[in-house]
Amino acid sequence: MLTKNILELQQSYGGPAVAECWKLMPGRAISLQPREAGVLRIAQGQVWATFDGPHPGHGNESGDHFLQAGQALAVRAGQRLVFEPWGKAGAAPVYFEWTRLPTADTVRAFRWHAAVVQPLHDGGRALLMTGCALLRSISARIAARA
Repeated sequence: MLTKNILELQQSYGGPAVAECWKLMPGRAISLQPREAGVLRIAQGQVWATFDGPHPGHGNESGDHFLQAGQALAVRAGQRLVFEPWGKAGAAPVYFEWTRLPTADTVRAFRWHAAVVQPLHDGGRALLMTGCALLRSISARIAARA
């Protein structure tokens, strides 16, 4: 789940280039603090994004990032990120998407499904089809004798 502190956030349903993205209007900012790790991707526009400190490392590692269309930023679970439209493009809306990264539980569930559930489903379906074919064969033999 995603916790949002939003001044204005709208989901966009228009335009083929930015379909199913979120829209952030100029002069607005969003604060994210996800419960699960994820990736922020910029579909259109530019943003200035910053993580809460402390920021270890050299003086230029302040936690600030400038992202353009096509760029992405990974966010860890519980990490707080604030971003807003930036630069000349800051006069236009920014379109972005948030994608949760799969957790270990999700990966295990997928492996279980692929290794156990799907083969059982396929085997059951094959057995059903074999039974139907057998019934058709028996019906054809009975009809031929009559």
